[in-house]
Amino acid sequence: MGRVQDRLAIVTGAAHGLGAAIARRLGEEGARLALLDIDAEALERHAADLRSAGIRVHAQAGDVTDEAAVQSAFARIAADLGEADILVNNVGGARNARIWEMSAEDWDHTIRLNLRSAFLCTRAVLPAMMARRSGSIVCLSSGSRNGTPWSAQDTGAAAYSAAKAGIAGFVRDVAMEVSHLGVRINAVAPGPIDTERTRAAFARMEQTLELSPNRLVPMRRVGRPREIADAVLFLASDEASYVTGTILDVAGGR
Repeated sequence: MGRVQDRLAIVTGAAHGLGAAIARRLGEEGARLALLDIDAEALERHAADLRSAGIRVHAQAGDVTDEAAVQSAFARIAADLGEADILVNNVGGARNARIWEMSAEDWDHTIRLNLRSAFLCTRAVLPAMMARRSGSIVCLSSGSRNGTPWSAQDTGAAAYSAAKAGIAGFVRDVAMEVSHLGVRINAVAPGPIDTERTRAAFARMEQTLELSPNRLVPMRRVGRPREIADAVLFLASDEASYVTGTILDVAGGR
């Protein structure tokens, strides 16, 4: 029996990178998966790969920053698969720029992508979780919530840092609102992680920046997606049954 055997886990942003790794790890431990991503083609490729490994997967394309789309997607998941036992709010990203050059549109996009999506999806699953007094929600914050020297030196990342700090505050408050109703909510805060979207940037930073990740992270390396997925699995599972409102840094000691 897996650590989340037969539980329904919804993972947002599941087509690529951390979301894909998290979905696979939960599936390996027995979860039934409902995967959401705006990239329908990549999502279906990943879902097919998981199915070939014997993992039960429902894949649904959608924009989790849009209120109506979230309501529709989560209603369909509930009708087809039942109510969620686990929600992983993984969707994130940024349009980076120096703060004095950043447009209001790019600032709003970054806040919407990281923070609004977590609010909408959390709100969608909470009524059923509270009614049965059971459920675990894991959000992706970031070490960037405290500012990141390499991003600041490279492109600027104030909007992303603000959004991920917002996730930390969101998790702390929601935990106090719902913990007495049997629902846990926590966050994993990754440091620099090697994914298909970050690899080239980190390689460039290593050559051009004094404040590169490998120089500033005490473990002297970037992390692997599986290391984040393992942390999410822990918080989603009963092994973390007395853990809520926590921000778990998985950042190589930084």
